[in-house]
This record gives sequence, C-alpha cells and structure tokens, in this order.
Amino acid sequence: MAFSQILKRSAATTPEIFRSSLHSSSSPPSITVTISSSEIIKKSQTSNQTKLRPSSLHLHLRSFCNKTIENPGAFNPQIITDAEKLCKIISTHRDTSRLESLLNSTQTELSPALVVEVLKKLSNAGVFALFFFRWAEKQNGFKHTSDSYDALIEALGKIKQFKVIWSLVNDMKIKGVLGKSTFALISRRYARAKKVKEAIEAFERMEKFGLKPELHDYNRFLDTLCKSRQVESAQQVFDKMKKIKFKPDIKSYTILLEGWGQEMNLLKLDEVYREMKGDGFEPDAVAYGIIINAYCKAKKYDQAINKFDEMKSKNINPTPHIYCTLINGLGSEKRLRESLMFFELSKSCGHLPEAPTYNAMVGSYCWSMQMDDAFMVIEEMRRYGIGPNSRTFDIILHHLVKDRRTKEAYSVFKRMKDEFGCEPSVSTYEIMVRMFCNEGRVDMAIGVWEEMKDEGVLPGMHMFSTLIDSLCREKKLQGCCKYLEEMMDMGIRPPGLMFNRLKKALVDEGKEDVVMMLTRRLEKLKTLLVVS
Repeated sequence: MAFSQILKRSAATTPEIFRSSLHSSSSPPSITVTISSSEIIKKSQTSNQTKLRPSSLHLHLRSFCNKTIENPGAFNPQIITDAEKLCKIISTHRDTSRLESLLNSTQTELSPALVVEVLKKLSNAGVFALFFFRWAEKQNGFKHTSDSYDALIEALGKIKQFKVIWSLVNDMKIKGVLGKSTFALISRRYARAKKVKEAIEAFERMEKFGLKPELHDYNRFLDTLCKSRQVESAQQVFDKMKKIKFKPDIKSYTILLEGWGQEMNLLKLDEVYREMKGDGFEPDAVAYGIIINAYCKAKKYDQAINKFDEMKSKNINPTPHIYCTLINGLGSEKRLRESLMFFELSKSCGHLPEAPTYNAMVGSYCWSMQMDDAFMVIEEMRRYGIGPNSRTFDIILHHLVKDRRTKEAYSVFKRMKDEFGCEPSVSTYEIMVRMFCNEGRVDMAIGVWEEMKDEGVLPGMHMFSTLIDSLCREKKLQGCCKYLEEMMDMGIRPPGLMFNRLKKALVDEGKEDVVMMLTRRLEKLKTLLVVS
C-alpha cells in the first residue's frame, strides 16, 4: 500500500503506539521484528491518545542489527586540547610582539594536524589565522601542507582578502602543495561574496597552474554556485560545459535539481528533470531525495510523499537524508503523526542510528512545543552514542527563543554543557547573544560573550553586529567602540548600516574625533593587504 494512502487512513486517529518502551531500554536492540506500514496504522486505530511519542512497537528493532556503532566524531584529544590552548592565547592578546612571545613559551610541538585544527578554529578571524600561519612556518622542522594553506585561505576568504589568497596560491605552487581543492575553495569564497565573474575566473585559472579540470571538478564548481544561490550562473556554466567540454553525468543533473529546488523554482526543476531523463539518466535515490526536498521546501508535502511512494515502487531504497527531509518538513507543518511515522520507518529500514535523523525528530517535537518529548529523543541519542550535538541544542534553543521562553532557553544552554557534556558552537553562542540583546539584557549577552571567548570560540561578523547594535541602542558607546575595534582587529569589516548608526550616535555625543579614528581604521582595513 502506498505510504500516502496509509497516512490518509490514519488521519482520524492519534496512535498510542508512540509511547516508547525503547526510552527505558539501555542497550541497542537486535533484529526481532518486521512490521509493515499498514500494521502500524491498524495498531494506531485502537487509541485516542492526543500526544505523540516514539513507538512502543519495536518497529525499529531490526534496524540496528547488533552492529557496532562507530563514533563519527573520533579525534585525537591531545590535538583538540593543544588547539584550544593556542586559540585562547591568540584570541585574548592583540599585541603581536607579545603574542609571538607567548606562543613560543608554550613549547607546543606542532604537527600538520594541530596547525590545521587551530586555523579552522580561527576561521572567523582571518588576521589572527594569518599571524598563526606565519608563526608556525618559522618553527624548526615544520612545513605547511595543502590542508593548512586551504584552512588559511578559507579564513582569509571570509574577510575578502583575495590578493593575499592569490599570493598564497603562488607560494603553494612553488612548494608543490597546490591542488584542485584550493581552486574550488577560492571559487566558493568568491561566489559567497556574490562575485560570480571572479568565481568563474578562479575556476578557469586552474589550467594556468597546470591542473586540468575534469568532470568531477565541474560538478564541484556547479555545486559551489548553486549553494551560493547563483543557480542561474550554474545553469549557464552547465549549458556551456555540455556544448563544448564534457558530457554531464547524473551528478551534474542532481546538482542543478538541488539548486533550482532550493530556489523553489519547480518549473526549472521539472525542466532539468526531463532533460536528465532525455539524456538517459533515471533518477536514483539522491535525485529523488533532492526532488522530495524541493517539494517539502515549497510546502507541497503530499507531492513529496507521492514521490516517496514512487521511488519505493521502483525498489529504490530511501536514504536517511530523505527520511530527515520528510520528518523535518512534516514536523514544521505540525503534522507530527506523519513525521513520527517516517521516523519509525527510518529505523525499520536497516539504517544505523544517525544524529541528523534524531535531530529532525527533535525539531518536529519542537515545532509542536513538546519539549519533554524532544528531550526523550535526546536520551535515546545518548544511549546509542550518537549525540546530542550542538546542532541538537541549537534546534531547541531556536524554538524556545522564538516562543519568548527566555529563562527556559538559558537553562537549556547551561544544561547542554553541564548535564550533557556538549560544547556550544559559535552558532549556539550567537543564538544566546541575540536572544539577550533582543530582550534588552545586554549584560547577560556580554556574559555569554565572555564565556565564549574563554572557550577560545571566536565570533563572526553577525554576532559582533548584534552586540554593537544593542549597545548602541542603550547609548553605551564606549562598549560599542571596544567591540568594533576588536572586530576590525580580527580583519572583519563592519556592515555599513551598523557602522553608520554608530557614527551618528558618536556625533550626537560630540565624539567626532572618535568617528574620524574609526573611519581611518575602516579605510585601512578595506585596502589592507595583510603581510606577515
């Protein structure tokens, strides 16, 4: 029976089956049960229970198969510890001569992996990243790899230091560590800066450096343009590529499908789909996943479920991503029964438990503000060793903040680290800083900010802007200038609107000299060619 028909039959009831005995289970289950969707509905029609919870039917038991669940976040703890130590030193000292001395005094043994980890942590602070990169190359016996160069290029790309980036590319060529991935990275930074022409030119410059692009390089470039919301440009590159250089493969088409789907342009999506089939490519699980996601994004959930039925009828197994898409989409429409049924189906289809699927279910409960049930899902994640992660808590915090449940959000923020051992990410801190700023509690926002800095996590442009704007509204101009200078020290250009508001507030207070000083700093930053 098609899943859309099953859902229709279940529409009048709310199943009792979603009270999970799994929640009291302490170990992963083994293969014991096979159950069809129609049986789920039959069970569900015996109850009038109004609150949905994960199934007490052991529908999902066969999915985990007694397999060992590998830890996807495996890492070298010493590298993480050393990287955090170095980042804390870098983020709390502006005097470069003093900073170099402090770094030397740590006597940390540098390895390529450690340097890359530090550079990634400094990705929001391009000037600091470049300083550390130059310091590292002076250390005896250390040589940068393509990965450390790429990590630095990513950081510099965020602050649009493209002249420095091309200087680094020449350096990589001389040292023999230049690869195609670097050009892909540069193209992405140009595309995200809405410099499409430069992105295309960067991709084409690959050949001038002796690296011949192949089909997978074109696909990666198409993906870069699409993910940067430049789908029309991607379509033009695709059409040109098809005429003169390469014959596209199914991945080329699915990239365009995803691009047009993200734009919610279902007409263009259908055109690409028909062209793909005309070239002899039948949609696979990835293509179906993209189409289902496009329908969900456009809030055409019944059509998405029909596509799910279609792929099942062709014996194409849905991927975990497809289940996530449907769980997320249906949950956002508060169609919680259907969302939960797809969650249970995902468990019955032989997939190992994955954090994104569970996070999708957490989000579904949050859309219906069933927070207790969201935390029951988190407990299940803990038992399977797949989380929770910072994304899990970002989802919960987002919904609590949107519902103006500020105290509860702050409590969850504290619990995520103290109770669940989950380190907040920069996006987690940004949610909390923005929440307190919007509530007029700048003191609390600064407290969270300082906690973040103590952990060696560096803020990005939007986070700086939120705090500075909030301080400006409260006429705390000294604080505004402090954080603006810190922002520019990191090589981040302030948004024009925020900077102009601050200038006006300073002029109103008779501080024209401060305005001139800040303006000179900004002009210097705009034309800055960072050197060691």
